[in-house]
Amino acid sequence: MATSIEPNDSIDSVASPPTTWDVSWDRAFRGMTHVFSWMTILLVLYILYEIGGKAVPAIQEFGLSFITGTTWDANKGEFGVLPEIWGTLYSSLLALAIAGFFGVSIAIFLTQDFLPTYLEVVFKNIVELLAAIPSVVYGLWGIYVVIPAIRPAANWVHEHFEWIPFFKTSLSGPGILPASLVLAIMILPTVSAISRDAISSVPHKLKEAAFGLGATRWEAIFGVIIPASATGIFGSLVLGFGRALGETMALAMLVGNSNQLTVSLFSPANTLAALLANNFPEAGKQEEQVLMYAALLLMAITLGVNIFGAAIMRRASAHMKGATK
Repeated sequence: MATSIEPNDSIDSVASPPTTWDVSWDRAFRGMTHVFSWMTILLVLYILYEIGGKAVPAIQEFGLSFITGTTWDANKGEFGVLPEIWGTLYSSLLALAIAGFFGVSIAIFLTQDFLPTYLEVVFKNIVELLAAIPSVVYGLWGIYVVIPAIRPAANWVHEHFEWIPFFKTSLSGPGILPASLVLAIMILPTVSAISRDAISSVPHKLKEAAFGLGATRWEAIFGVIIPASATGIFGSLVLGFGRALGETMALAMLVGNSNQLTVSLFSPANTLAALLANNFPEAGKQEEQVLMYAALLLMAITLGVNIFGAAIMRRASAHMKGATK
Protein backbone atom coordinates (compact mmCIF):
# COMPACT_ATOMS: atom_id res chain seq x y z
CA MET A 1 0.00 0.00 0.00
CA ALA A 2 1.50 3.27 -1.11
CA THR A 3 1.87 6.00 1.45
CA SER A 4 1.98 9.67 0.74
CA ILE A 5 5.11 11.58 1.71
CA GLU A 6 4.33 14.73 3.58
CA PRO A 7 6.92 17.35 4.57
CA ASN A 8 7.69 17.17 8.27
CA ASP A 9 8.06 20.07 10.65
CA SER A 10 11.89 20.13 10.48
CA ILE A 11 11.88 20.51 6.68
CA ASP A 12 9.24 23.22 6.91
CA SER A 13 11.28 25.09 9.52
CA VAL A 14 14.38 24.97 7.34
CA ALA A 15 12.60 25.98 4.16
CA SER A 16 10.57 28.77 5.74
CA PRO A 17 12.03 32.29 5.96
CA PRO A 18 13.53 33.36 9.30
CA THR A 19 11.16 34.83 11.82
CA THR A 20 11.54 38.20 13.47
CA TRP A 21 12.94 36.42 16.55
CA ASP A 22 15.57 34.61 14.43
CA VAL A 23 16.68 37.84 12.79
CA SER A 24 16.82 39.64 16.13
CA TRP A 25 18.81 36.84 17.75
CA ASP A 26 21.28 36.74 14.84
CA ARG A 27 21.83 40.48 15.05
CA ALA A 28 22.24 40.34 18.84
CA PHE A 29 24.76 37.49 18.57
CA ARG A 30 26.70 39.36 15.87
CA GLY A 31 26.71 42.44 18.06
CA MET A 32 28.00 40.45 21.05
CA THR A 33 30.86 39.00 19.00
CA HIS A 34 31.84 42.51 17.91
CA VAL A 35 31.69 43.76 21.50
CA PHE A 36 33.82 40.93 22.87
CA SER A 37 36.31 41.31 20.02
CA TRP A 38 36.76 45.00 20.72
CA MET A 39 36.93 44.31 24.46
CA THR A 40 39.82 41.93 23.85
CA ILE A 41 41.67 44.56 21.83
CA LEU A 42 40.96 47.24 24.43
CA LEU A 43 42.16 44.94 27.21
CA VAL A 44 45.48 44.37 25.44
CA LEU A 45 45.85 48.12 24.85
CA TYR A 46 45.03 48.81 28.50
CA ILE A 47 47.69 46.34 29.66
CA LEU A 48 50.22 47.94 27.33
CA TYR A 49 49.22 51.39 28.62
CA GLU A 50 49.64 50.38 32.27
CA ILE A 51 52.97 48.58 31.76
CA GLY A 52 54.31 51.17 29.33
CA GLY A 53 53.30 54.07 31.56
CA LYS A 54 55.20 52.61 34.52
CA ALA A 55 58.18 51.76 32.29
CA VAL A 56 58.53 55.27 30.78
CA PRO A 57 60.95 56.58 33.46
CA ALA A 58 63.22 53.55 32.97
CA ILE A 59 63.05 53.90 29.20
CA GLN A 60 64.02 57.56 29.42
CA GLU A 61 66.86 56.86 31.84
CA PHE A 62 68.42 53.74 30.32
CA GLY A 63 67.21 53.72 26.69
CA LEU A 64 68.68 51.04 24.45
CA SER A 65 71.57 50.41 26.84
CA PHE A 66 69.08 48.46 28.94
CA ILE A 67 68.66 45.98 26.05
CA THR A 68 72.36 45.69 25.27
CA GLY A 69 73.65 45.74 28.86
CA THR A 70 74.78 42.58 30.63
CA THR A 71 74.89 43.74 34.28
CA TRP A 72 72.00 43.63 36.74
CA ASP A 73 72.94 45.29 40.02
CA ALA A 74 70.15 47.11 41.84
CA ASN A 75 72.53 48.43 44.49
CA LYS A 76 74.64 50.25 41.87
CA GLY A 77 71.68 51.18 39.69
CA GLU A 78 73.04 49.20 36.71
CA PHE A 79 70.47 47.26 34.72
CA GLY A 80 70.84 45.26 31.50
CA VAL A 81 68.75 42.38 30.19
CA LEU A 82 70.69 41.07 27.19
CA PRO A 83 71.49 37.78 29.03
CA GLU A 84 67.82 37.41 29.92
CA ILE A 85 66.71 38.03 26.33
CA TRP A 86 69.26 35.49 25.11
CA GLY A 87 68.22 32.96 27.77
CA THR A 88 64.54 33.41 26.92
CA LEU A 89 65.07 32.81 23.20
CA TYR A 90 67.67 30.06 23.67
CA SER A 91 65.67 27.94 26.12
CA SER A 92 62.41 28.48 24.21
CA LEU A 93 63.89 27.52 20.84
CA LEU A 94 65.54 24.43 22.33
CA ALA A 95 62.28 23.41 24.01
CA LEU A 96 60.39 24.05 20.77
CA ALA A 97 62.78 21.82 18.81
CA ILE A 98 62.27 18.97 21.28
CA ALA A 99 58.51 19.43 21.65
CA GLY A 100 58.07 19.95 17.91
CA PHE A 101 59.76 16.65 17.06
CA PHE A 102 57.91 14.59 19.66
CA GLY A 103 54.62 16.50 19.30
CA VAL A 104 54.36 15.95 15.55
CA SER A 105 55.50 12.35 16.00
CA ILE A 106 52.74 11.78 18.56
CA ALA A 107 50.21 13.41 16.22
CA ILE A 108 51.22 11.08 13.39
CA PHE A 109 51.18 8.06 15.70
CA LEU A 110 47.65 8.85 16.94
CA THR A 111 46.08 9.63 13.56
CA GLN A 112 47.55 7.14 11.09
CA ASP A 113 46.03 3.89 12.38
CA PHE A 114 49.06 2.64 14.28
CA LEU A 115 46.89 1.84 17.30
CA PRO A 116 43.36 0.54 17.92
CA THR A 117 40.80 3.28 18.43
CA TYR A 118 40.42 2.74 22.18
CA LEU A 119 44.18 3.00 22.71
CA GLU A 120 44.33 6.18 20.63
CA VAL A 121 41.77 7.76 22.97
CA VAL A 122 43.76 6.67 26.04
CA PHE A 123 47.07 8.05 24.74
CA LYS A 124 45.43 11.28 23.54
CA ASN A 125 43.94 11.90 26.99
CA ILE A 126 47.25 11.13 28.69
CA VAL A 127 49.09 13.69 26.55
CA GLU A 128 46.39 16.30 27.09
CA LEU A 129 46.52 15.75 30.86
CA LEU A 130 50.08 17.08 30.83
CA ALA A 131 48.60 20.55 30.30
CA ALA A 132 46.71 20.28 33.60
CA ILE A 133 49.84 19.88 35.75
CA PRO A 134 50.74 23.16 37.54
CA SER A 135 53.95 24.89 36.54
CA VAL A 136 55.40 24.73 40.03
CA VAL A 137 54.95 20.95 40.06
CA TYR A 138 56.93 20.74 36.83
CA GLY A 139 59.62 22.82 38.50
CA LEU A 140 59.84 20.54 41.53
CA TRP A 141 59.86 17.46 39.29
CA GLY A 142 62.67 19.00 37.28
CA ILE A 143 64.75 19.68 40.40
CA TYR A 144 64.32 16.31 42.07
CA VAL A 145 63.98 14.00 39.06
CA VAL A 146 65.21 15.50 35.77
CA ILE A 147 68.46 17.10 36.98
CA PRO A 148 69.69 14.01 38.90
CA ALA A 149 68.70 11.78 35.97
CA ILE A 150 70.61 13.70 33.29
CA ARG A 151 73.57 14.89 35.39
CA PRO A 152 75.77 11.76 34.91
CA ALA A 153 75.31 11.76 31.12
CA ALA A 154 75.76 15.53 30.92
CA ASN A 155 79.00 15.45 32.90
CA TRP A 156 80.29 12.53 30.79
CA VAL A 157 79.59 14.56 27.63
CA HIS A 158 81.34 17.55 29.19
CA GLU A 159 84.44 15.51 30.06
CA HIS A 160 84.79 14.04 26.57
CA PHE A 161 83.55 16.93 24.41
CA GLU A 162 84.53 20.00 26.41
CA TRP A 163 86.01 21.57 23.29
CA ILE A 164 82.50 21.95 21.83
CA PRO A 165 80.95 25.26 23.05
CA PHE A 166 77.59 23.59 23.79
CA PHE A 167 79.24 21.30 26.36
CA LYS A 168 81.80 23.74 27.75
CA THR A 169 80.60 23.54 31.36
CA SER A 170 79.47 20.72 33.62
CA LEU A 171 75.93 20.34 34.93
CA SER A 172 76.16 21.02 38.65
CA GLY A 173 72.48 21.85 39.14
CA PRO A 174 69.91 24.06 37.39
CA GLY A 175 70.78 25.02 33.85
CA ILE A 176 69.53 25.56 30.34
CA LEU A 177 69.19 21.88 29.39
CA PRO A 178 66.98 20.74 32.31
CA ALA A 179 64.89 23.90 31.98
CA SER A 180 64.43 23.30 28.25
CA LEU A 181 63.52 19.63 28.74
CA VAL A 182 60.83 20.47 31.28
CA LEU A 183 59.63 23.37 29.14
CA ALA A 184 59.36 21.01 26.14
CA ILE A 185 57.10 18.69 28.15
CA MET A 186 54.96 21.66 29.17
CA ILE A 187 54.32 22.79 25.58
CA LEU A 188 54.04 19.24 24.22
CA PRO A 189 50.21 19.06 24.68
CA THR A 190 49.73 22.26 22.67
CA VAL A 191 51.93 21.13 19.80
CA SER A 192 50.57 17.58 19.66
CA ALA A 193 46.88 18.52 19.96
CA ILE A 194 46.89 21.17 17.23
CA SER A 195 49.13 19.06 14.97
CA ARG A 196 46.79 16.11 15.46
CA ASP A 197 43.78 18.21 14.45
CA ALA A 198 45.65 19.51 11.40
CA ILE A 199 46.65 16.01 10.27
CA SER A 200 43.17 14.62 10.93
CA SER A 201 41.63 17.34 8.73
CA VAL A 202 43.53 16.11 5.66
CA PRO A 203 41.01 14.33 3.37
CA HIS A 204 41.36 10.55 3.59
CA LYS A 205 41.14 10.33 -0.20
CA LEU A 206 44.55 12.00 -0.52
CA LYS A 207 46.16 9.13 1.36
CA GLU A 208 44.18 6.59 -0.64
CA ALA A 209 45.33 8.25 -3.86
CA ALA A 210 48.94 8.02 -2.70
CA PHE A 211 48.48 4.33 -1.94
CA GLY A 212 46.90 3.88 -5.36
CA LEU A 213 50.03 5.34 -6.97
CA GLY A 214 52.17 2.79 -5.15
CA ALA A 215 53.35 4.83 -2.16
CA THR A 216 54.14 3.12 1.12
CA ARG A 217 52.59 4.24 4.40
CA TRP A 218 55.57 6.40 5.33
CA GLU A 219 55.85 7.85 1.83
CA ALA A 220 52.17 8.83 2.02
CA ILE A 221 52.69 10.38 5.47
CA PHE A 222 55.79 12.42 4.62
CA GLY A 223 54.99 13.08 0.97
CA VAL A 224 51.26 13.87 1.16
CA ILE A 225 49.80 14.18 4.67
CA ILE A 226 52.51 16.29 6.34
CA PRO A 227 52.78 18.79 3.43
CA ALA A 228 48.98 19.09 3.30
CA SER A 229 48.79 19.84 7.03
CA ALA A 230 51.98 21.91 7.21
CA THR A 231 50.15 25.19 7.89
CA GLY A 232 48.36 23.76 10.92
CA ILE A 233 51.53 22.12 12.22
CA PHE A 234 53.41 25.40 11.89
CA GLY A 235 50.60 27.13 13.77
CA SER A 236 51.01 24.64 16.63
CA LEU A 237 54.73 25.41 16.76
CA VAL A 238 54.06 29.16 16.88
CA LEU A 239 51.58 28.74 19.73
CA GLY A 240 53.96 26.43 21.57
CA PHE A 241 56.79 28.93 21.15
CA GLY A 242 54.61 31.71 22.52
CA ARG A 243 53.77 29.56 25.54
CA ALA A 244 57.45 28.80 26.09
CA LEU A 245 58.45 32.47 25.96
CA GLY A 246 56.08 33.41 28.77
CA GLU A 247 56.60 30.44 31.10
CA THR A 248 57.65 31.66 34.52
CA MET A 249 57.68 29.43 37.59
CA ALA A 250 59.24 26.29 36.15
CA LEU A 251 62.03 28.28 34.52
CA ALA A 252 62.57 30.38 37.63
CA MET A 253 63.20 27.13 39.50
CA LEU A 254 65.26 25.33 36.85
CA VAL A 255 67.20 27.79 34.69
CA GLY A 256 69.65 28.84 37.40
CA ASN A 257 68.99 32.61 37.50
CA SER A 258 72.52 33.48 36.42
CA ASN A 259 73.02 36.75 34.60
CA GLN A 260 75.42 35.55 31.91
CA LEU A 261 75.59 35.04 28.16
CA THR A 262 76.39 31.42 27.34
CA VAL A 263 75.72 28.78 24.70
CA SER A 264 76.59 25.87 26.99
CA LEU A 265 73.59 23.63 27.54
CA PHE A 266 74.76 22.76 31.04
CA SER A 267 75.37 26.30 32.24
CA PRO A 268 72.89 28.26 34.38
CA ALA A 269 71.25 31.24 32.71
CA ASN A 270 68.20 33.47 33.15
CA THR A 271 65.04 34.48 31.31
CA LEU A 272 62.90 37.61 31.30
CA ALA A 273 59.95 35.85 32.93
CA ALA A 274 62.16 34.36 35.66
CA LEU A 275 63.77 37.76 36.22
CA LEU A 276 60.36 39.33 36.79
CA ALA A 277 59.21 36.56 39.15
CA ASN A 278 62.37 36.62 41.25
CA ASN A 279 62.84 40.39 41.58
CA PHE A 280 59.36 41.88 41.86
CA PRO A 281 58.64 40.91 45.51
CA GLU A 282 61.58 42.93 46.85
CA ALA A 283 61.85 45.59 44.13
CA GLY A 284 62.21 49.23 45.02
CA LYS A 285 60.67 52.06 43.02
CA GLN A 286 63.47 52.32 40.46
CA GLU A 287 63.81 48.57 40.07
CA GLU A 288 60.05 48.23 39.65
CA GLN A 289 60.19 50.67 36.73
CA VAL A 290 63.07 48.72 35.22
CA LEU A 291 61.18 45.45 35.63
CA MET A 292 58.20 47.00 33.84
CA TYR A 293 60.60 47.86 31.01
CA ALA A 294 61.67 44.19 30.95
CA ALA A 295 58.00 43.10 30.93
CA LEU A 296 57.38 45.41 27.98
CA LEU A 297 60.28 43.80 26.13
CA LEU A 298 58.90 40.33 26.82
CA MET A 299 55.50 41.35 25.46
CA ALA A 300 57.17 42.85 22.39
CA ILE A 301 59.09 39.61 21.74
CA THR A 302 55.94 37.51 22.12
CA LEU A 303 53.95 39.85 19.88
CA GLY A 304 56.72 39.83 17.28
CA VAL A 305 56.80 36.03 17.25
CA ASN A 306 53.02 35.84 16.78
CA ILE A 307 53.05 38.43 13.98
CA PHE A 308 55.91 36.65 12.23
CA GLY A 309 54.16 33.29 12.58
CA ALA A 310 50.86 34.68 11.28
CA ALA A 311 52.63 36.22 8.29
CA ILE A 312 54.37 32.93 7.46
CA MET A 313 51.11 31.00 7.78
CA ARG A 314 49.25 33.47 5.59
CA ARG A 315 51.95 33.30 2.94
CA ALA A 316 52.02 29.51 3.08
CA SER A 317 48.23 29.33 2.77
CA ALA A 318 48.27 31.70 -0.21
CA HIS A 319 51.02 29.64 -1.83
CA MET A 320 49.07 26.40 -1.34
CA LYS A 321 45.90 27.95 -2.76
CA GLY A 322 47.83 29.21 -5.76
CA ALA A 323 49.40 25.79 -6.28
CA THR A 324 45.99 24.09 -6.31
CA LYS A 325 44.55 26.37 -8.98
